[in-house]
Amino acid sequence: MPPHTVLLIDDHALFRKGVAQLIQMNPLFSIAGEAATGCEGVEMAVRLKPEVVLIDLNMPEISGIETLQLMRDAGVSARFIMLTVSDRERDVVAALRAGAHGYLLKDMDPEDLCVTLQKALAGAAVPSDAVTGSLMQALSGGQRMSPSLSDLTPREMEVLDYLGEGMCNKVIGRKLGISAGTVKVHVKHVLRKLDLHSRLEAVVWRHEHGSREC
Repeated sequence: MPPHTVLLIDDHALFRKGVAQLIQMNPLFSIAGEAATGCEGVEMAVRLKPEVVLIDLNMPEISGIETLQLMRDAGVSARFIMLTVSDRERDVVAALRAGAHGYLLKDMDPEDLCVTLQKALAGAAVPSDAVTGSLMQALSGGQRMSPSLSDLTPREMEVLDYLGEGMCNKVIGRKLGISAGTVKVHVKHVLRKLDLHSRLEAVVWRHEHGSREC
């Protein structure tokens, strides 16, 4: 099996090179390309079709959020993961709203990076432990918490439980004895009923609601 391809988008050359070297030490991955700006990153993503895109949040010209949105608009099919120094609530939420599949901080343990990329490729949401609190706080605001677990069917509840453990659709399907496609449908229903926008939000929502409601 060929290695999974990763595109790096970060305006700090030294950091970018270090991450590239770290990733390439793992035979499961290869670096498809490196971009110093969001505009360059979008062009490379369209041309190279990487499986994973690591995106810095704060860059000149256009931000990481805008870069992600442009790639999605251009039809890029990849796992988008923000890799940044910012753990601010508004940045985390903005990344989720833009369609990020993960949000990692640059001070994470280097040995955890490739493990996290593997989880993302398997379809799991990958929030950094350090930003989980920000996500919970954001999800606790306003009317976002009005939906409850009682709105879910027993099967949807099972799916949410497994989502909370970071499992992908294929693994959840094996656990429940159903197809990955059926799991995908249940996930859509869970997100709609709980007024969430992504699997990553579902993971955090489930962690905050540790026990089922009566």
